[in-house]
Amino acid sequence: MNKAKLIEQLAKVTRQPKTVCKDFLEAFIETVGKSLRGDKTVVLTGFGTFTVMKRKSRVGVNPATGKKMQIPARKVPKFRPGKALKELVS
Repeated sequence: MNKAKLIEQLAKVTRQPKTVCKDFLEAFIETVGKSLRGDKTVVLTGFGTFTVMKRKSRVGVNPATGKKMQIPARKVPKFRPGKALKELVS
């Protein structure tokens, strides 16, 4: 499911216009992104937890040239599904 289909499904379930659902979804994504940027954890009980994971710098190999290169440390978003979400899937 892509973003457009998700908005369509939200509009169908909530009986709200697609524009309202689109605005809500974009606000949700922006809010979660801002929280993660500030190194805050976002917990949605039953759904899951969004956190920031710190990756260490490491040595990688360029597949085209075979040359070794340093990959810098960075932060990446991580999602851990909640119990209710896991049960829905299985």
